[in-house]
Amino acid sequence: MSQTPEPPEAGDRLVASAPPGRPAETPSPATPAPVPPSPATPAPVPPPRPHRPARPARPAERQVSVRQRIVSALAYAVRLASRLAALVLVLHAVFAVFRANPANVWYQFVESLAARLSLGLSNLFQLADLRWTTLVNHALAAIVWLIIGSALASLIRRASP
Repeated sequence: MSQTPEPPEAGDRLVASAPPGRPAETPSPATPAPVPPSPATPAPVPPPRPHRPARPARPAERQVSVRQRIVSALAYAVRLASRLAALVLVLHAVFAVFRANPANVWYQFVESLAARLSLGLSNLFQLADLRWTTLVNHALAAIVWLIIGSALASLIRRASP
């Protein structure tokens, strides 16, 4: 069934031809032919790809000044404070919806903070169930805190030259 392959010829594309004037060498029968890998031996693993090169240092003209760092830190602080206020409001709304124990110290602490941070929106909507009223009003106040914090932080960043 299997036939032995014919030896390559000098004009074959896969065989390097000899320079003009020299006869082409034929493989000697003494050198063994390469053994094809058996299915039991695993295929060779390619070497790992090199890591991405490190970022180049900032050019001298793009050095960050102390003023820019202060402005950036102030904008970050404003954004962080607004997110914390929104988190307190959402946490109080979740406590109300799932009927947390009002005698718990954590509940009382979050409730006192939420009362101060509600921006007067704690009684904007009056629904039939007090739990859903708290959820809607405090969620709205949390969204307002996020919008105000993002807008104020971007204004602070733009005000810096």
